[in-house]
Amino acid sequence: MSHPRGQALPELTLRGIVLGALITVVFTASNVYLGLKVGLTFASSIPAAVISMAVLRYCRNANILENNMVQTQASAAGTLSAIIFVLPGLLMIGFWAGFPFWQAFSICAIGGILGVLYTIPLRRVMVVQSTLPYPEGVAAAEILKVGEGPSETGRGTGAGDIALGGMVAALFTLLASGFRLLADSISLWFSAGRAAFQLSTGFSLALVGAGYLVGIVGGMALLTGLVIAWGVAVPWLTLTTAQAPGQSLSELGMSLWSSEVRFMGAGTIAIAALWTLATLSKSLVQGLKHALASSARPDKSDVERTDRDLPGVWILSLAGVLLVALVAVFAVFIQDNAPGLSSMAFWSLIIGCVLFAFVFGFLIAAACGYMAGLVGSSSSPISGIGIIAVILVSLLILALSGISTDIAGAAGGQLAVGLALFTTSVILAIAAISNDNLQDLKTGYLVGATPWRQQLVLIIGCVVGALIIPPVLTLLYNAYGFTGALPREGMDPAQALAAPQATLMSQIASGIFNRDLNTHMLLIGVALGVVLIGVDELLRRRGGVARLPVLAVGLGIYLPPSVNMPLVIGAVLSWCVASRLSGADASTRERVQQRGVLLSSGLIVGESLMGVLMAGVIGFTGSEAPLALVGSDFASIARWLGLVVFAAVCVAFYRRIMAARS
Repeated sequence: MSHPRGQALPELTLRGIVLGALITVVFTASNVYLGLKVGLTFASSIPAAVISMAVLRYCRNANILENNMVQTQASAAGTLSAIIFVLPGLLMIGFWAGFPFWQAFSICAIGGILGVLYTIPLRRVMVVQSTLPYPEGVAAAEILKVGEGPSETGRGTGAGDIALGGMVAALFTLLASGFRLLADSISLWFSAGRAAFQLSTGFSLALVGAGYLVGIVGGMALLTGLVIAWGVAVPWLTLTTAQAPGQSLSELGMSLWSSEVRFMGAGTIAIAALWTLATLSKSLVQGLKHALASSARPDKSDVERTDRDLPGVWILSLAGVLLVALVAVFAVFIQDNAPGLSSMAFWSLIIGCVLFAFVFGFLIAAACGYMAGLVGSSSSPISGIGIIAVILVSLLILALSGISTDIAGAAGGQLAVGLALFTTSVILAIAAISNDNLQDLKTGYLVGATPWRQQLVLIIGCVVGALIIPPVLTLLYNAYGFTGALPREGMDPAQALAAPQATLMSQIASGIFNRDLNTHMLLIGVALGVVLIGVDELLRRRGGVARLPVLAVGLGIYLPPSVNMPLVIGAVLSWCVASRLSGADASTRERVQQRGVLLSSGLIVGESLMGVLMAGVIGFTGSEAPLALVGSDFASIARWLGLVVFAAVCVAFYRRIMAARS
C-alpha cells in the first residue's frame, strides 16, 4: 500500500466526480445495449479504475484513493443498468408505450440508493470480517496499487503482469467477438438413447481469471451444479419429453434447460440465499447496532478513518425519505394505469408492494453481497434474483386480491402484471447495486479508503446512472424495438433487441396471474437446496477445508456452462498452483500467489476494456458484427481454433505464474 491506513489523502474531489460521471455515461450506455442484445452485462469497476489512473496521472496530487472513488462511482452506475432485465417487459406486455422518464428515473435512483444503504451494515461482516474472495474487488485493488508505481509496491514486474494479462485477454476478445476468427464457446452433444448430454465451455479469459481468484472450493461447487444440470436434469428431461416435429435433440435439451432446469437452479439459489441470511443474521444485527451506536457517539476520534461508515441517523433518515418517495412513485404508476380503483384497493396495492420491495430488498442485498463475494459481480445471477422476486410479488398481489374485488379484477388483468414487473424493477436495482457495492467496499478496504466517502460517492453514481438509463432505453427502443414490441409499423423484427430476461420475467408474471406457471422445478430446486445445505453443514462440522457452498451449486445449475466452465477452469488452475507450492517457503508462495492475482486481474481488465470498446463500435455502426473478417461458414473452424488458442493461453497462464518461483 502506498500510504498508512490512518493517513488521510484527497479522496472525494470535484475532478474525480466529473471524471466518474463521464465514465458512467459510456459504461451505462454500453451495458444497456449489450444487456438488451444478448442478456449479459459486464462489471465496470476494473475498466473504470484503469481509465481513471490513465487520466488522473496527468493531474497534480492524484492518488490511489481518488482513483478508487472514480471507479466506485462509475461501477455503481454501470451496474445499475441491470434494471433493463425487467423494465422493457412493461412495453412487451403493452403496459407502456415508451419509457416515462420520471418514473423510470425514480425507480432506478430509489432502488440504487437503497442498495447502497443496505450494504452499509453489511460491510463489516461481509467485507472486513469475511474470508469471501471478492475476485473483482481484489483485482481492482491490485490494479490501483500497481498503478501507484513500482517503487510503491515493491514489485517491479507487477504492472507488467497486469499489462501482459490485459493484452492477451484483449487480443483474444478482439479475435473472437470482433474479427470472429475464434469462437467464444464450444458445445458438444452426446446421446444415450433419447437422453441428451452436453459438454460445453466458454472461452472467456476474464472468467478464468475470476475463477482463479474464487479458488477451488467455489469452483468445485460450481462444477457440482453443472453436473446436476447437464449430467442429470437435462438428460432425464430429454428422455421423458417428446421432441417437436423437426426439433433436434440438442435444441430440445437447450429448451428444457432454459424453461425447466434454470427454475430448479433459481429454487436452489432462493433457499441457499435464505439460509445464508439466517446464518449471517446475528452478525448483520450487530453491524446495524454498531452503525447506529457510532452515529450517536459525539466523539468519533477513537474510530479509525478507514472504519467510519455513514452515520446511522443519516441512513435511517434517507431510508425514510426514499420510502415516502417510493410510495409517491407507486401511487402515480397505479393512478395513471388504473384510475378507477377504490381507495382501499389503491392503498392496499401501494403499501403491499412498497413494503415488499423494502423488506425483501434488504434480504436480497445480503444474499447478493454474499454471491458477489463468492464468484464475483459479473457471474452473480441477478436475473435469477429477478425471477424469484417477480414470482413472490405476483403471489403477493394475488393474496391481496382477497381484500377487494377491485384488486381481484386487477389480478386477472394487465395492471397486476405491470405492477409485478414495476415492483421487481425496484428489487432488481437494489440487488444489482448491493451485488457490486460490496466489491467496491472490498477494494476500498484493501487500499485504505474512507468507507463513508465511498458510500457517498456510490449514491452519486446511482443518481448519475438513473439519469442516463431512461434516455438510452428510449433511444434503443425507437431505433431497434424489442422482441414483441416495435414502436413503429414496418420495422424489421429481425433487428429488434431480444431483451431475454425481460421477456422471461414477463412470461412468468403473466403465467402466475393466468394460473399456468409450472412451479414443479422451482420446488425441486428448493428441496435440492435443503439437501445440499445439510451436506455442507456435515462437512463444516467435520472440519478441514472441504465445503460445498450451496449458493455456488445453485449458480452452477442456473448459469449456462459457457459461463461456469471458465470459472471452474480458473479454480482448478489455482489449485494446481497451490499444490505445486505445498513444500515451498513463505517468500516463494507469496511471490507466486501475487503474480497469480496480478495476471488474473489483467485478464479481467483486458476483456472488460475490449468489451466496452466493442460495445461502442456495435452501437455506432448498428451492426452485430461490424469487424467480422469471415462469414458464418467459418463457424465450425472457429470453434476448434478457439478451443486450441484458449487451452494454450490457460497453459501459458499457469506456466507464467509458476515462473515466479525463481
